[in-house]
Amino acid sequence: MAKAKGPTYSVPFRRRKERATDYRKRLGLVKSGKPRLVVRKTNKRVLVQLVEFQPAGDRVILSVNSDKLKKFKWASRSNLPTAYLTGYYAGVLGKKAGLKEFVLDIGLVRPIVGGLSFAAQKGAADAGLETPMGENIVDENRVKGKHIEEFAKLLSDAEYKKKFSAYLKEGFDPRKFTELFESVKEAISKEA
Repeated sequence: MAKAKGPTYSVPFRRRKERATDYRKRLGLVKSGKPRLVVRKTNKRVLVQLVEFQPAGDRVILSVNSDKLKKFKWASRSNLPTAYLTGYYAGVLGKKAGLKEFVLDIGLVRPIVGGLSFAAQKGAADAGLETPMGENIVDENRVKGKHIEEFAKLLSDAEYKKKFSAYLKEGFDPRKFTELFESVKEAISKEA
């Protein structure tokens, strides 16, 4: 940030200085009057929340962490299939809570076609919630983890065990990624 110079200097909001909130984008999302699907990615997990604006402060309607997918036998990582399933689970729970629609809130993340945020949005939309979304924003094969499965099949056994050691430790076979994806998605939809 530039140093204060002259009498016309105005101090920006704290969250703007910290580069935590884009108030112009937030105002547009709040004006829509719809709940926001907030998607955040860390190194190890994906967090999806349905948040509603209230004058006293935002109210979190529901929150789904990708770690909750472990009860469906999914080895949680912060990848595209995990983001989709986390969004799908949030959509199923949101529909159960009586929500019908949402808008996507990706925060300060750059919107990239095929990105993790859009995978979570597609998951929530496939669960039955309405949202404004482009048709080819996410590749269906990448969402199902076909690219991970093909990569795992290309590797020799030594490389395979090295690259996918965390998955193998949890009893998750990356060579059957799409089958496992479909079974977890079906298990989530049965919870509705």
